[in-house]
Amino acid sequence: MTSTSRDSSHIQFCIDRDRADIVQIQELFKAAAFWARERKIEDWAIAIANSEPVVTVWDSSRAIGFARATSDGIYRATIWDVAIHPDYQGAGLGRKLVQTVLSHPRMCRVERVYLMTTYKQSFYERIGFQPNASTTMVLENQLLDENIELEISKGELLISNC
Repeated sequence: MTSTSRDSSHIQFCIDRDRADIVQIQELFKAAAFWARERKIEDWAIAIANSEPVVTVWDSSRAIGFARATSDGIYRATIWDVAIHPDYQGAGLGRKLVQTVLSHPRMCRVERVYLMTTYKQSFYERIGFQPNASTTMVLENQLLDENIELEISKGELLISNC
């Protein structure tokens, strides 16, 4: 479906995290995002529970878009997992989705917002994002040394060797 033939006036954007239907979200990402096709339902539930805002886009009862963010509310935030179903791309819904995330009370005062993208740099640049190679680093999570046990006691992290 092309943007010239689609009327988007009935499309709804929802910021209620509890409305996020993880089964539909998983299906959306299988269709729209090569990098998230293998994610498990349980993992989606954890990611959504630990994110704010969570924005879903609906065509009646069908989830057609999704984005989430994490933020300290003032200095830094990161936008994650932005997707619009391929049948709905090109109608401005992706732009509105990102703008909805950015206008959320948890995001609107943040000094710097980060996001990662593989092939959609030009899309995000049109919204106002700029490439930033100088501050981005990645650490692939590693398993903890099996001989170290972490314990929290009275709000303090205790490390003991096993």
